[in-house]
Amino acid sequence: MTRSAPATRLLTVLALVAALLVGTAPWSAAAADTPTVTLSAAQAGTGGSVTVKGAGWGPRALLMLLVCGRSSPARGVIGGTNSCANADGRAVTTDTRGAFSRKLPVAEPPVPCPCVVHVAAVTGGAKARADAVLKVAGHPVAALPAASGTGQLAMVTDTRLDGSSGVLTWFGAPPARTFTFTVGNTGPAPVKDPVFQVGTAHGVFAPVYEERQWRGTVRPGRKARIELPVELDAGAHGGYLVSLKYGGKVLAEQPWGVGRPWGVTLFWILLCVVVPAAVFRAGMAVVDRLRPRAKYAQGRHRGAQHLADRTVRLPKARLPQRAAPAPGHDGADTAATPTTLPWFAPDAGPGGPAAGQLSAPSDTSQTTKGNT
Repeated sequence: MTRSAPATRLLTVLALVAALLVGTAPWSAAAADTPTVTLSAAQAGTGGSVTVKGAGWGPRALLMLLVCGRSSPARGVIGGTNSCANADGRAVTTDTRGAFSRKLPVAEPPVPCPCVVHVAAVTGGAKARADAVLKVAGHPVAALPAASGTGQLAMVTDTRLDGSSGVLTWFGAPPARTFTFTVGNTGPAPVKDPVFQVGTAHGVFAPVYEERQWRGTVRPGRKARIELPVELDAGAHGGYLVSLKYGGKVLAEQPWGVGRPWGVTLFWILLCVVVPAAVFRAGMAVVDRLRPRAKYAQGRHRGAQHLADRTVRLPKARLPQRAAPAPGHDGADTAATPTTLPWFAPDAGPGGPAAGQLSAPSDTSQTTKGNT
């Protein structure tokens, strides 16, 4: 009897513990597997607020509450947190039963609606998340991108950036490339018109993603060659990193070295040289027009007189005159006599022709013949 009493008590305690574990286990599993979110109002305007309540999130879990656009409870938040109003988000911690209640301000997301209140677990073993539909009054609404099915895309090989910079890029135009890669569908269903996210990061900064939709269908077990455009800001230069995401997962990264736009530097150098020269010439033209005309004309007259004084004048030449024939002479011999060219006699001596004058030679033979 002394030995059976402690054994009976031990069995009783173990049975009670087992009953408690069996009673709480289903609730815990259901709470961890099915988190729920409810809103106090289905529609609200910017500047207002809604009360968000949830259950089944696990005890003492840290949650993030955001208003996101381009989203639906069935497809989740398309584009990740880039589609949410991150600055107006709120954090909340659940109680011991996994429930919470938090007031959330309504803000316009950076993309059009359909909008949801997105609740995601920040800490905890499972990355639980849930969405509740919210209509933001006054915010634009656009159709969601086409669904990509239930297929799964995985990166295969051959990832590169195609293209080159042109002359306009040398002068500051936005550099552009084509991100080329190959993906394969590892899921059981085809993927139609998938939406990728292409991000560019400069230096140590985080990448900025933009959505790029590829038109086509990737069949199960097949591969597809995809080309997506990538463009940087005007005047960008240095080292960049191009990232590709699909379904919230980074598939590939490709470095991109962008050269400096030296044409812009050359333009500024020429501008600094040409503009001062043009201003100088314009100033000289103004000074020339404002200069007094009387003094200017007087200076030109003096210059003309100075040139006239330095002009060399040659002496005037006198042509020789033929002497008249003697009386009684018929002139026959004169026609037969050859004409003598004039000669220049600078020094004719006293009584002769003046210096620098032309003088005809005396023909002694004709004179003697006429006398005889």
